[in-house]
Order: sequence, then structure tokens, then C-alpha cells
Amino acid sequence: MMMLLAQHEAPAHAAVTAVAKAVAMPDLRWAGWILLLPAISVVLTGLCAALRVKNKLPGWITVLALAGSFALVLKLYFLRGEAGDPVTIHLWDWMNFRWGDQSKWHSLQADVSIYLDGLTLFWMLFVTGLGTLIALYATEYMEADVGKGYARFFNGVSIFILAMCTLVLADNLLLLYLGWEGVGLASYLLIGYFYKKPSAVAAGKKAFIVNRVGDLGLAVGIWLIWVNYGSIEYSTLFQVWNDTARGVGGFDRALIPFCLMLGAFGKSAQLPLYVWLPDAMEGPTPVSALIHAATMVTAGVYLIARMYPLFALHPDALATVAWVGGLTAIFSATIGMAQYDFKRVFAYSTISQLGYMFMGLGVGTTFGAAYHTLTHAFFKALLFLTAGAVMHGFAGQLDLRKLSGLRRVPGFAIVSWTMLIGCLWLSAFPFTAGMLSKDLILVQAIGGTDHGFFWLGWIGLITAALTAYYSFRVWFRVCAGPVFYMPGDEGHDDHDNHDDHHHGAHDKHASHEFHPHAPRLAINGVLILIMLGAFATGIPGYMALQGHENWAQVMIAHSSAVAGSVEAHVHDAVCFGMNPHKLVEVFGTIAALGGIGVAMYFHLLQRRAADRLRAWLLAHNSVRWIPVAMENKWYVDEIYHALFRGPAWITGHILHFTDKHVVDGLLVNGFGRIPAAFGRLFQPLYNGVLQGYATTMAGGAALVIAWIVYRWISGGAT
Repeated sequence: MMMLLAQHEAPAHAAVTAVAKAVAMPDLRWAGWILLLPAISVVLTGLCAALRVKNKLPGWITVLALAGSFALVLKLYFLRGEAGDPVTIHLWDWMNFRWGDQSKWHSLQADVSIYLDGLTLFWMLFVTGLGTLIALYATEYMEADVGKGYARFFNGVSIFILAMCTLVLADNLLLLYLGWEGVGLASYLLIGYFYKKPSAVAAGKKAFIVNRVGDLGLAVGIWLIWVNYGSIEYSTLFQVWNDTARGVGGFDRALIPFCLMLGAFGKSAQLPLYVWLPDAMEGPTPVSALIHAATMVTAGVYLIARMYPLFALHPDALATVAWVGGLTAIFSATIGMAQYDFKRVFAYSTISQLGYMFMGLGVGTTFGAAYHTLTHAFFKALLFLTAGAVMHGFAGQLDLRKLSGLRRVPGFAIVSWTMLIGCLWLSAFPFTAGMLSKDLILVQAIGGTDHGFFWLGWIGLITAALTAYYSFRVWFRVCAGPVFYMPGDEGHDDHDNHDDHHHGAHDKHASHEFHPHAPRLAINGVLILIMLGAFATGIPGYMALQGHENWAQVMIAHSSAVAGSVEAHVHDAVCFGMNPHKLVEVFGTIAALGGIGVAMYFHLLQRRAADRLRAWLLAHNSVRWIPVAMENKWYVDEIYHALFRGPAWITGHILHFTDKHVVDGLLVNGFGRIPAAFGRLFQPLYNGVLQGYATTMAGGAALVIAWIVYRWISGGAT
């Protein structure tokens, strides 16, 4: 393994850190169909929803459109290869404003154009490839909703893929921002797909609001880039940033990386903006696999990799990225260890693994971060889809205490064994693709000499042990051991809380009458294909082991992330007489095998020992807070409620009271009522009766006479 990691230190492009100048390539305009096909799918699935189509047509439209985009990306990849200078492909004009003398700060140009380099192709391959497979999986998973929300679901998926492709293919920051907001919109629509469930509605709003905080940072960052550099087009900006002398001097320039960072942390669920992702599991499971594990949440990683030349200019920006990523990784891992809903365990593991990716970017290995994004996309999609298959078959059951031995339940062997592959990859089991990509990051961290990166590497190793434990806690509980299961309360995710397809509602006390619904061809076939994809993601590392060129590393080296595509020299001994490669090899293996071993003891061999341990911890006040806090997610949601939601709620009600009773009630309506009150006071005098008018006249005359008399007496007195 040490040899394998060392192979990544290819010296061929080690000295090249400047981004090559992009050239226009109008011959590749056909690549615009990568965007047009999902756009056509959006229109057609929208029509299906409007016409209430009651078959699987929307699903197949989406699958064909995404497969077409994937085929075009493959064609681009084989035309361009792993290497080659970046090119731009102009599709059509979009924004072109000029004013004043039309100098640098008197114009804004943002066209719908493609910026094509190694990073673009790298991301697009798994976005469109996995998107196609997950859409195919969803054609079976969502079939209970045919004629109800089926077309709406695939319309949301099509919007998401269109937005994600826009984000990755954009040649300027404004187009990237359009895609950025588009994936946020699609995420909101799909999380709240079961809109009759209050928890799904709340989760959708939570994701929308938290992401707006990050999006504000990104918007400010883009504006500051335009103000300071006069352009938002990558090809221009990269040439400016190649000149390190221009740096990021000045407060506003220094602020730019941190604004972009805020956007990245929000979209990729990092501290302190991670809280929306676990709740996003309220959406259908294909959504969790596609958006909240494999693609959308990697947008933040992509943003920093794309803007890497800018981040490299600031002395502390990348260190901040690294530490936020490392702390997020271990923090979310501790929560994942204590959850009983295994879909949420995978959600927290996603946050943790994204932390590794940010750590990789921060410590200087963009290749390690990108490679871990690739491997994670496959094995995490696999884990979420297996979780969905279990939900699909057991009426929404996700409590790992109520499922056991599924590998021996008829029809669930493929689900169980593919979940095992996902758990092995997530645990960084020796020689898996998950180990290859994670170790690249840990070696770079432990070999680092600045900003305490050495300790960050140890945090990563401890997190690896926790990850192995909670991954196999799930697998040993759900798929191994004696056969036992209790159905859930719902017909999988059905928003009407009933589902004929799943044999109706199920009573927990009638589990002996329950017959699990085994997945069919589409679900099992996709699980096998993604499992093979998870194996294939190890090919770049295995090729390096054989002395061949690592194509993934070459792709990153021919992109804006070139500066971190080759690892620094880390062969000197740093601890226990071992260099970083050997240290990570030894302790990484111990972490993976140790975590799996502990999980095997407590959750397969001696399950009652886990209950006794928990009871012992709860019985001792000195340690009781540990399991309680972990199960309650360290009370972060409660803290946020106290600090933000509660004050905002109170402030909102105070402002509502002030508006209703002071502004409207007193100032506006109150003063408006004064003339009406005077009118009502004298209203009896004008009642339309002749005697009344006579009385009024007499009264008026009496008042006038009384006034005259008064003035006469007063004058006489003086």
C-alpha cells in the first residue's frame, strides 16, 4: 500500500502549477446537448404531470435524457482524453452589459458557455453516470406513486440534473451561481416531495433556509471578484491569478476566499451549516442517493477545487478549509455512531466523508479530494440505495434494532451483499477504493508541517476507526445474525400513508403476518452496476500500483486544481520512526480492522453486551452525558433553536404584534377612526326627521346665544 501511495507522486507535472490559458473550440458546440437533454426532460415530465399521465413514461423520459447526456460526456472524454489544455465552448449570449468608457469595471459579460478541462470531465462523468443509474432505480422504487406524484418526482430529478450540469459546465461564476441555486431549488422540491408529512415540509424549509446563508456568502464572493478583478469568467480570472504578485492583498480581496468558503460549507453540509442534511432524509431514498450523497453535496468541493488558484493565494484560506473539514469529519462521525435510523447513519457518514474531502483540499491534495469524491459517490450511492431497498421491502422500517439477518431473507441477498461492499469501502478496508482515496488525504495531512496539519491527520485516523465501527454496526445488525424483522408504519415513503403495492398498512404487532416485498430487476440490477462501479473506482490506484499513469490524477493535473494534483514530499519520519506513508498504512489498517472488530463483538457476537454497556454508561453520572449527547446529536439543533430560531420566532411575533396593533391598529386605523367617531357623535342630529332638524337648529341657536352672552358677561366683567 505504501508503494501504491508513493506512485501518486508522479514528478511529470510536479512543477506545473499555473493554469493554462483556455482556447475557444466552436467545433464542440454539440456538447450543448449535455444541457439540452435534461432541459427537454424537464419540459416533457412537466407536461406529463400537467396531463396526469398514469404510467411510467416520465421515468423513462428522464432515464433516456440522462443516459444521452452521459453518452455525450463519454464522447467528450474520449475526444479530449485525460490531458489537454482547457477549452471554452460558446453556446449562446446571455448577459453582456457595458457602460461608461467600457473599461474593465464598466462591463459585465456572462454567456452560456462551457469551460472544459479535466476537472469538468471528472465531475460530469459521475454526475451524469450515477444520475442515470439512480433514475433507473427510481422507476421501480417510485412505481407506487404512478398517477400521483410520479411525474412530479422525475420532473424534480430532471431539474436537478440540469442545474448540476449547468453548475459544473459553466465558464463563468454567474452561470455557476444559476446552477448553484437550481440544485438548491430542486433539493427543496424533492426533500418536500411528501408534502403532506409535516416533517418533510419542515426538512425542506430547513434545507432551503440554511442553504440561503451559504448562498449569500457565495453571492458576495462573486460580487467581490468582479469588483476586484473586473471579470467573472474563469479563463480571464485564472490568468490573473497565475500572477501571484497580484495576490489577495487588501481587506476585500482577502475576504473573497472566505465568502466562497461559506457557500461551499453550506452546500456541502460542513460545520456550522451541516444541520440540514440529516433532515433531508425525509425525501425519497433515490433523492438521498443522488442529491444528498453523490452529486449536489459535492458542489462545495467542486467550487473550491475550481477556485483553487484564488485560495492558494491566501495564506490561511486553505488551512481554514482543512480544519473545518477535519473537525466536521470527526464530529459527525460521533453522531453517526449513536443513531438507530440507519439511513441517518449514512447521512452523517456523508457529512463526515465530505469533511475528508475538504481536509484534502485544505492540506494541499486536490487530487486526493477529487478522488475521494469519486469513490464516495459510488459507495455512498450504493449504501443509500440498499437502505432504500430495505425500506421498500419492509414498509419503511429503518430502525436497525428491528431488522436482523436480511441476507437470509428470500429476495434480499443482493441487497445485503452489495451493502457489505458499500460498508467495506466506507470503512476504508485495506485495498478498497475507499482506502486508496482516503489514505491520500491522510498521508498529505500527517506529512504537513504548517497549521497543525499533523494533528489533523491523527483526527482523520481516529475518524476512520469510528467510521468503520458505525458502518459495520449497521451491517451486522441489519444483514447478519438471526433472521428477525418488524415492518415499519408506512408503505415505504408514500405520502398518503397507505400503499397497496406494499400490502397495505402494517401493524407492528402483526409482523408474523408480514411478507417482505423483495426488490425486482431494476433495483437489483442498479445495485449490481453501482457495486461494479465502486470496484472500478479503484482502477486509478491499481493502475498506479502497476506503474501505469493514474488517469484520475492526470485529469486533475490538467485543470484549475493543478496546484494540488501532486503530493508534496512526505518521506521523512514523522512519528514512531515511520514516514507518513507507513504511518497511515499501519494505523489506517488498525483503525479499519479495529472498528470492524468492535462492531462485530457488540452487534453480531454479543449483542446483549452492547445493551449492557449502554446501560452501564447511563447508570454512571460521570459518563452518562456521552451516549445521551451523541444520541441527541450533541443538541446542536436545540442550540440553534435557542440562538437563532427562538429569537427569530419571538422577534417575528413582536413585530407582528407591533404591526397589527400599533402601526395598523393605532397609527393607521386609530387616526382614521377619529373623523368617523366625530361623525357618529353628531349622527343623531342628521336623522332625516323634520322635528330633529328643528331641534338641532334650536339647539344651535341656543349655543350661539349662550356664547354671545358669555362673551358679553366676560367683557363686562373686565
